[in-house]
Amino acid sequence: MTSSSAITPSPPQVLVFAASDPSSGAGIQADILTLASLGCHPLTAITALTVQDTVGVQSVHPVSAELLEQQARTILEDMPVAAFKIGVLGSVENVLAVAEITSDYPEIPLIFDPVLASGRGDTLSGEAIISAIREILLPQTTLLTPNAPEARRLAENADDESEPSIEVCAQRLIEMGVQYVLITGTHENTPQVINTLYGPQGIVRYDEWERLPGSYHGSGCTLASAIAGCIAGGASLEDAVRDGQDYTWQTLKNGFHGGMGQLIPDRFFWARGDEETDESSETTETKGDGDDR
Repeated sequence: MTSSSAITPSPPQVLVFAASDPSSGAGIQADILTLASLGCHPLTAITALTVQDTVGVQSVHPVSAELLEQQARTILEDMPVAAFKIGVLGSVENVLAVAEITSDYPEIPLIFDPVLASGRGDTLSGEAIISAIREILLPQTTLLTPNAPEARRLAENADDESEPSIEVCAQRLIEMGVQYVLITGTHENTPQVINTLYGPQGIVRYDEWERLPGSYHGSGCTLASAIAGCIAGGASLEDAVRDGQDYTWQTLKNGFHGGMGQLIPDRFFWARGDEETDESSETTETKGDGDDR
């Protein structure tokens, strides 16, 4: 038997800051599954421990900011990171810690899924956390991936007399320092799910996806991690947004009932049996011309 002196190159490595979910439907476990499925090597800094299942969240227990920082700094001193992905942070102190860490690596793209509540509506980020996110983390964010309710909550203004439009929310978030905002339409009352990517000049692209039946545990985590993985693999931001959506839609289409609550996206749908994945996902892609619409 002969041996080779060649060293296998490392796959793209993505550092995730997120909370642990014992069901592996959402949270850092979902991030790990998604990134591994897309050929990345996931690195993790756990921000909180949760007690939850596919039905809902019972409790959230933040990790100390000191321990969170030790996890991340140790990894960053040893391993090259191609992208950051952020999920639930758990406390104001953890928001501050993550912002301080990522500010030392401004060249690394930062994809932020601002998880403010569970699918059932359990609060995961209070007003103090949201305020800290606005002030010190959004200005560092390459791509923010909120659903419509999250976008409205992050962009709400005391002077609002009525609920701001999605376009206004996107503009406000970009004014806060976010480079790009992908607002997902899963919570909107539309026949199809419309996801819209906004940049400094307005709409960059929007995609329409078949609205699938059922409720899913961890779809937002999957989307943000998929985009982070694509960017880490060398894709442009716009291509990563498109490919991340396609991958996520496929995981939802192949979702399964792991428990008695929400469906779990199948991040390894492509590895199950001999069935072909549905290539006719019926998406409509439109690229913006820079107009605010």
